[in-house]
Amino acid sequence: QVQLVESGGGLVQAGGSLRLSCAASGRTFSMYGMGWFRQAPGKDRDFVAAISRGGATTYYADSVKGRFTISRDNAKNTVYLQMSTLKPEDTAVYYCAAGVNGLSRGRYGYDYWGQGTQVSVSS
Repeated sequence: QVQLVESGGGLVQAGGSLRLSCAASGRTFSMYGMGWFRQAPGKDRDFVAAISRGGATTYYADSVKGRFTISRDNAKNTVYLQMSTLKPEDTAVYYCAAGVNGLSRGRYGYDYWGQGTQVSVSS
């Protein structure tokens, strides 16, 4: 089992920046592909970004390309999501996920999920 805990959410004005962190338990963090998803009220849980085990490969949803950056520090068992030029439509609960078979753009490609952290962007 892997436990994931997100942090760094909050309220920010449109155009601002925020960095989310996801801390993972265990000593095999580098074996997992990692992803970020988000879910707004009444909406599906949508893919945001993903990163490979070693960090060499990243995927982004079209809606966040050029604004968000995913990264990881395997020595700290942590994955990050740096968000800039935030828009009101970025408002959602953001979830961190870990997949034993590497990175994926789909929610079913992940085996473990955090509890989420709220990001609210005011206009």
